[in-house]
Amino acid sequence: MRFITTIIAPAAVAMLAVSAAQAADTERYRLEKSESGYVRMDTQTGEMSICEERAGQLVCKLAADERKAYQDQADRLQSELKALDERVAALEKSPLINPKSVLPTDEEFEKTMGYMERFMRRFMGIAKDLDQDNKTPGVQPSDPNKT
Repeated sequence: MRFITTIIAPAAVAMLAVSAAQAADTERYRLEKSESGYVRMDTQTGEMSICEERAGQLVCKLAADERKAYQDQADRLQSELKALDERVAALEKSPLINPKSVLPTDEEFEKTMGYMERFMRRFMGIAKDLDQDNKTPGVQPSDPNKT
């Protein structure tokens, strides 16, 4: 008895899944009678097919215009996707997105500070020399209030 329940339960579950999938497929497509056969519309994608009865079976093909429009749209979307991927890759490399690539390393910072220190020492030396030249005896500095 136990053997039978272990076989029947999974089979019942499988049958329920198949019937649910078939119900979803029957709701997905809508058939409309036309002069030359049927027109089938896919309610999920909006794709239209022309169907004819042949040897007791319904044979459907995408309409030529629909197939070309579908392929054109797919091609356009592929090129847009490629352009967006390239744009995202470029933006990810941007210093605005990745500030670590803009900031100097500690070594670069110390090197720059060394340059600035040398510049300031030299500039201050020039300023002191000019001040000494103005204080030498016999040279009277001009009065800044006179024109």
